[in-house]
Amino acid sequence: NFIDNCLRILVFMRFILGKKIGMTQVFSEDGNVVPVTLVQAGPCIVTAIRVSDKDKYQAVQIGFDSKKKVNKPQKGQLKDLGNFKYLKEFRTDNLENYKIGDKIGISIFKKGESVDVSSVSIGKGFQGVVKRHHFRGHPATHGHKDQSRMSGSIGATGPQRVLKGTRMAGRMGGERVTVKNLEIVDIDTEKNFLFINGAIAGGENALLEIRTKN
Repeated sequence: NFIDNCLRILVFMRFILGKKIGMTQVFSEDGNVVPVTLVQAGPCIVTAIRVSDKDKYQAVQIGFDSKKKVNKPQKGQLKDLGNFKYLKEFRTDNLENYKIGDKIGISIFKKGESVDVSSVSIGKGFQGVVKRHHFRGHPATHGHKDQSRMSGSIGATGPQRVLKGTRMAGRMGGERVTVKNLEIVDIDTEKNFLFINGAIAGGENALLEIRTKN
């Protein structure tokens, strides 16, 4: 049964949760340096299955990482599956291939495979237009004293109001970011490490949603 479950997950389960460890570099077979993000992915447990008849949509919920205590509603839902720090749902049409209690590891991925990674970027607080929108700023002379980083005019004389979507100063970062088509350079099954080519949004220990195309 365990082998059958592993084969079933390998064919149909194409997503996992992980956390960002940091950036490093590895050497490719031809000797080139490849910048990679080190990710600890899984193991995850299937904690719930959403069906269209009852929940109006189809998804699989998985749990990742542990914590000491959970609230009573979660404890009732999770039963003996564990105290999970993170619970995330992934939409899928292959519900018949999953069951509660299935364990998902990084063996579902292959070296050289492309994945999409979603995470929350680092919050940078309230920032001006130069940092937030890459404005070049005003010249330092010709009547621009102490205005080199100001935004300038924010409206036209016709509407006599600020148009929606105008690029202005405001809160920066802390948003969900998805980076697509990142290659898995290497896999360490013993430590549950994925070496993913390129940079991924988020700080240290940020939660990552990793999914493949199919």
